[in-house]
Amino acid sequence: MKYSHDILKTILRNEKSVRLEPLGTYCFLVDKLANKIEIKRAVEEIYKVKVKAVNTVIMPGKIKRVRHQAGKTPDFKKALVTLKKGQKIEVA
Repeated sequence: MKYSHDILKTILRNEKSVRLEPLGTYCFLVDKLANKIEIKRAVEEIYKVKVKAVNTVIMPGKIKRVRHQAGKTPDFKKALVTLKKGQKIEVA
């Protein structure tokens, strides 16, 4: 059994995700092995809201150069969580 705080790593706050917040969609960085059902339960348990839908995408890492060597940033999984009407997550 996975704990909710192990599934949700952090809430992502970038330009694209901030534009989606008035529509009731929030973006989370989640565990790579978590499925949509586990993500939904974790959000509902931690933030005490009702989730309408969860969409996930695995973002591939980028190739970066460090001095004279090429390196790669790690892959990560992102979840777009849509809340039911009237629900809201307070973000600082």
